[in-house]
Amino acid sequence: MNTAKNITIAMLMVTMMAGCAGMSTRQKNAAVGAAVGGVAGAVLTNGSALGTVGGAAIGGLIGHGVDGRK
Repeated sequence: MNTAKNITIAMLMVTMMAGCAGMSTRQKNAAVGAAVGGVAGAVLTNGSALGTVGGAAIGGLIGHGVDGRK
């Protein structure tokens, strides 16, 4: 059971990473911001769905606003 679960997670991660290949820098920043915000929201609210979704939304907005150029 654990092996099947690990293989499924690994396949999902590879699929998600391949999906970012054609994205602009702004879109990548928004996706990373949403992921980080979702994790932070879940941690801060002890796994609350509202905290996770709220954190992802706020993180996505912040990530979208970040300029990737130096």
